Amino acid sequence: MVYVVNGQELETDKDGYLLEPDYSEEVVSVIAAAEGIALTDQHWEVVNFMRDQYRDNGHTPNFRVMLKEFSEINPAADKKYLYDLFPMGPAKQAAKVAGLPQPYGKGGY
Repeated sequence: MVYVVNGQELETDKDGYLLEPDYSEEVVSVIAAAEGIALTDQHWEVVNFMRDQYRDNGHTPNFRVMLKEFSEINPAADKKYLYDLFPMGPAKQAAKVAGLPQPYGKGGY
């Protein structure tokens, strides 16, 4: 899969995750559209959280950690809230939409 943003092709792995992070808003819009997600302010809140986690830790959190830490930012966020936003799996799909590389697998960190 290839994403084209502003006329530039972005390299992805076999699952459609960017190989190098891209923090532009345009990337989020292109990937979200490819994933069938209509972006809302709630999506952007999660995207920005995932980007901050990646910048701070060098990787994104697994779902359990994501749920715990994101609920400290948004107390209304529970499992259902996150799955409503990212139905294919909040930790992985949010990282993809955020323009980040594929998260580590189970037990990878």
